[in-house]
Amino acid sequence: MSKTRVIALLSDFGSQDGYVGIMKGVIASINPQITIIDLSHEIPPQQIWAGRFCLMNAYPYFPLGTVYIGVIDPGVGSQRRSVAIQVPRGYLVGPDNGLFSGVLSQEKAIAAVTLTNTNYWRVRDPSLTFHGRDIFAAVGAHLGTGVSLEQLGESIDLESLVNLTLETVKISEKGLEGAIQYIDHFGNLITNIPADQVRGKPWLIIIKNQTIKHSLTYSDGKPGELITLIGSHGWIEIAVNRGNAQKRLQVQWGDPLNLVFR
Repeated sequence: MSKTRVIALLSDFGSQDGYVGIMKGVIASINPQITIIDLSHEIPPQQIWAGRFCLMNAYPYFPLGTVYIGVIDPGVGSQRRSVAIQVPRGYLVGPDNGLFSGVLSQEKAIAAVTLTNTNYWRVRDPSLTFHGRDIFAAVGAHLGTGVSLEQLGESIDLESLVNLTLETVKISEKGLEGAIQYIDHFGNLITNIPADQVRGKPWLIIIKNQTIKHSLTYSDGKPGELITLIGSHGWIEIAVNRGNAQKRLQVQWGDPLNLVFR
């Protein structure tokens, strides 16, 4: 057996029902030596945008050659493609529904295939509702064991991969117009404005008729106070010191905001 790769798992399955454990069992049945890392299984159900952000944010921190298996798949059993994509730091395996487009906005894909070779599926007649078990986990395990991308199926045009693009940050009269791209477990609101657009400048955020001052750390604000800062992920973020900004502002993915330079 060739040298094994790390597998990173991302899904919206949660931890209650055993689906994640089943996928791990499939992987271990093919190669018990593979290291499996749970990136997250608490993505809100069918929320492809949230999965897109989590995978994009985590991608740089895994070893070279990692196989990322992503299963946020509201189109499971439909005509949407199952794909494996080679990228500079490893491989992406899952549904072609835009889940991988965050990584692909930062890294140029090298090659991609549709997963048509049933020899690398768990079974030749997979469940129409659990491709994570019957296709993606098995394919990821084979990739992690050294099977080449080309063996998994037919090559596809990289330009044909589904792309979920963020609304472009717009320049306004006083600053920038952006939107919420992710809401984390703490209720922090991550915007689509990258830090490099504000470094060295004083700024504040206006959202839902609230004006929020710029801080450096969460603790710069008083308990319960809204603040905005540059998060560890490199995006402008809105938070509440010891509180929940999403509940406080009642906002959702995609809601607009304005960043004003002072």
